[in-house]
Amino acid sequence: MASTIEKKEHSQVVISLESTKEEWDKALKASYNKNKNRFQVPGFRKGKVPYQLVCQYYGEGVLYEDAMNEIANTQYPEAVKEHDLKVVSRPEMDVTDINENGIKYTISVYVKPEFELGQYEGVEVPFKDQVVTDEDVDAEIERMRKRNASLEEVEDRAAQEGDTVTIDYEGFKDGVAFEGGKGENYNLKLGSHSFIPGFEEQVAGHNVGEEFTIEVKFPEDYHSEDLKGADAAFNVKIHAIKTEIIPELDDEFAKDVSEFDTLDELKADIRAKQQERADKDNKAGFENETVRAVCDNCEIDIPEPMVQNEVEQMADDQAARMSNQGIGLDMYLQYVGQSMDDFKKSLEPMARVRVKSSLVIEKITEKLDPEVTEEDYNEELTSIANTYKIEVDEVKKSIGEDSAFIKDSIRARKTVEYLASKAVKVEPKEPEAAEEAKTEE
Repeated sequence: MASTIEKKEHSQVVISLESTKEEWDKALKASYNKNKNRFQVPGFRKGKVPYQLVCQYYGEGVLYEDAMNEIANTQYPEAVKEHDLKVVSRPEMDVTDINENGIKYTISVYVKPEFELGQYEGVEVPFKDQVVTDEDVDAEIERMRKRNASLEEVEDRAAQEGDTVTIDYEGFKDGVAFEGGKGENYNLKLGSHSFIPGFEEQVAGHNVGEEFTIEVKFPEDYHSEDLKGADAAFNVKIHAIKTEIIPELDDEFAKDVSEFDTLDELKADIRAKQQERADKDNKAGFENETVRAVCDNCEIDIPEPMVQNEVEQMADDQAARMSNQGIGLDMYLQYVGQSMDDFKKSLEPMARVRVKSSLVIEKITEKLDPEVTEEDYNEELTSIANTYKIEVDEVKKSIGEDSAFIKDSIRARKTVEYLASKAVKVEPKEPEAAEEAKTEE
């Protein structure tokens, strides 16, 4: 097999291949054997029409497509290996000549781009660590108090914002009840904005047992076409009013909601856990910003198929996440009025960033060649098991004892950690200064 390559712009490569008459004849016979049950000629049963008669009756060209695939499926992988091509797109084949001596054809593909690394050690990274404050701890304490709040019925006053009222309601448009506008013994927290604007505000001020009518206007972007921008009236009856009782902030509260005996001990534990999370976020954030700075130091002409492949992966990931929540991506896009094409278009900028980061980290990893120890590998398997809440042995059965993918992931992570260790933290610019610097550029 003879093959040559021609490098085009944007990392496109055209592979020129050819085969002998013997190879082409063999491929034609293979195509005939694959398709012979399709051919019908008077006087012959299906599958029994001789090869030469098929060529005479249908024309030899009827066998070309599968014959070409037969040859390309052998020659193309060999050419890719011979020229050490890192292909990132589907191959596109074009036949240039078929004659008595055989065939000539080309296959066009896109490959990983060639590029030069810029500075990747000692880059300056604008970053500011998150530090847990007293306000952060107090905010978490308040959330704990609200989670442990109880509801107590009140009868000596009217409903007010923050109360939970139990109501019956029925909505009317032009005097006619509309579908989905009725509820009984419905618990509604006033101020939650879970009903259309104006509804909850008009319930406030009424007492238990009262029956009354409120008038509202549906938003122009309401999901029901019949009710968009429509005026409506709701008949409402209040059965109960409950107010939220938040527990006192003292040592008894700490004992009730935790294993600690005092409020000070609870706060110290909250601070420690928050700081632990903040430290992880600080590390991840600094590493991300370091990779961004390193990537900014090199130019890469990224082939479009790599971007589109990443877009498809991002869309699939989003669909999977939404499916886990019981929502279909198609249904969600229909609800927000966005087409799938527009959604994927919106993913392209981030896809380009991700592809560039991957290419840069891969190239730096090749230069650094970080070692992956058995301990590193086992720690990664344990981390995967913890993430998916399964046993490590199950991960090993699924992934194997020596997964190249896992090892590559560990090597890439070690590369990022190395880059972050060499990076220099600098104070972020104030928003005004950053905007001025961008304008000057």
